[in-house]
Amino acid sequence: MLYRILKLSFVVSILSLNAYAGSGAPKVGRAAAAKYFQNNPEIGTRYISSEPADGGGSGFSGSRYMTFGVSSFTKSDAFSWGGSTKETEVGKWGIDMNYRLSQYNNLLDYSLRVSYQEYEPANQKANKLIFMYAATLPDAESRFPLYFGGAIGAGVFLTQLSDESPVTLDYSLYLGMRLFNVFESTGFYLEGGLKNHLQLTSSGQLNGTYVSAGAVFTF
Repeated sequence: MLYRILKLSFVVSILSLNAYAGSGAPKVGRAAAAKYFQNNPEIGTRYISSEPADGGGSGFSGSRYMTFGVSSFTKSDAFSWGGSTKETEVGKWGIDMNYRLSQYNNLLDYSLRVSYQEYEPANQKANKLIFMYAATLPDAESRFPLYFGGAIGAGVFLTQLSDESPVTLDYSLYLGMRLFNVFESTGFYLEGGLKNHLQLTSSGQLNGTYVSAGAVFTF
């Protein structure tokens, strides 16, 4: 008799536990999670909004940069400028600024280059402002230290020899190294290349090589 009572009690306990597990135990898994967020949409919204935006890992995405430095011709030959057929060492020093305008397809940067340049053709002073549109590879967001590119634009003489063109077609090819954010938002660059111009309303032209160095500012 006692054995039957114990056996019956054991069966009733097992059935009660099964009933509790089937009705009262919390449900887990992908379907349960989806149902939970569906019933509590504000929690899912907070989770999604906390995800970092694209490019957040690089710390440079969407930023602008500007370089400011000084340059000097290492070699320069002028032709038909100031009456001389050919003259050497005409190009002198300059001040250069480069401002990043935009990026193309995570491949290259478009920028505006503005320079002030000094010359001495035929032992006379000449100087001009140069405005060029440049394309540089790779783009700044890659943070690769080496870069190269080309630029083309116009130059306007502030001081020019008499009977010579007041405007020029300027073009340049360059190769350089840049280091961003060495000291907070300030870095450095070193660059060299070709810097040439053609005078538009006279026959003069200049072919030269140059070096330039200065600071890089990100903001």
